[in-house]
Amino acid sequence: MNQSSYHLPVLVDVVRNLMEQLPEGPVVDATYGGGGHARQFIEMGYPVIAFDRDEGVPEPGPTIELLHESFGNMRPVLDKMGVTAIAGALFDLGVSSHQLDSGERGFSYRHDASLDMRMDTSQELSAHVIVNEWSSKDIAEVLYKYGEERFSRRIAERIVAARPVDTTQQLAEIVKEAIPAATRRTGGHPATRTFQGLRIAVNDELREIEDGLDTALELLSPGGRCVVISYHSLEDRIVKHRFRQASTGCECPPEFPVCQCDETASMKLVSRKPIVPGAAEIERNPRARSAKLRVVEAVAA
Repeated sequence: MNQSSYHLPVLVDVVRNLMEQLPEGPVVDATYGGGGHARQFIEMGYPVIAFDRDEGVPEPGPTIELLHESFGNMRPVLDKMGVTAIAGALFDLGVSSHQLDSGERGFSYRHDASLDMRMDTSQELSAHVIVNEWSSKDIAEVLYKYGEERFSRRIAERIVAARPVDTTQQLAEIVKEAIPAATRRTGGHPATRTFQGLRIAVNDELREIEDGLDTALELLSPGGRCVVISYHSLEDRIVKHRFRQASTGCECPPEFPVCQCDETASMKLVSRKPIVPGAAEIERNPRARSAKLRVVEAVAA
């Protein structure tokens, strides 16, 4: 498979500029995909350790060590490899263009396919299991918590009543009918939030982000940088909170008016506001429209 056709990476030039002057050591590409970002790191002279739990990603050349592992397992994997410090880390979160465009993977309502949504096809939990075996209450919780869907209960009840639900278009039609007509007339496709919620639950994406970020920040050498590109508010909220915590050192509960933990910051914010794609990039790659990039740099203890 041609790597460039697998996934068009977002904010490539920005990432390159941010990662040009790192300390010595490997760079971790936590979300390899088509390898667009990883190849840039190789061009800049950094050894790359790449993670991607999708066995279908194109294999890289010998200069990139690709591990078919969840980046949530970064700590034990790097420990086993004897890696104790890294020069940088890149997280390009979400679903790759290839996964969305491959109808058989069941990630998108644009293709009629079996409900699946597994990034790691060897795991047992799939969207089909959730939709056809979980209770209405549990499905509603997934759609509300991970999809931020305000009609989650109505949708969940319709799903349970329509069982068995075997395909993506079946599910999309059920969601469409469950959402009031007035609401359907504005915004994007009515099933977008439902599909997002199911995908996040199937792949345990938010826990994976928390675990992977914690490991990357702990292993960064002074002067090393961690760059994260997120595509929806749940991802960005986790990244923003973790970066703010690392750049202030404060671990006090948010309700405390004054810091009482007396911790020292391990990171500094390179950019206080998220960096977003320009109009030209969005025109070339419409999927970049919702991208937000945040970056921190490790400081000496």
